[in-house]
Amino acid sequence: MENENIQKSEFLFGKRNYIIMVIGLIVIALGFIFMSGGGSNDPEVFNEEIYNWQRIRLAPTLVIIGLGIEIYAILANPKK
Repeated sequence: MENENIQKSEFLFGKRNYIIMVIGLIVIALGFIFMSGGGSNDPEVFNEEIYNWQRIRLAPTLVIIGLGIEIYAILANPKK
């Protein structure tokens, strides 16, 4: 009688969805890592490395791609 009332707990998403979410988080983190740095130890000296292609083009692109991957992971059908 007691066994009939116990429900099996299920995750909201499937295993595939969580794997895709982790990949998206890694891509976003990689984008933020590429954005960091480029400063100068001396505030009187300007460092041109702040305008590196990696910080201006690559890093924001990786963050946007990572957000797209996260949206896909949320909307993907877990039953497939």
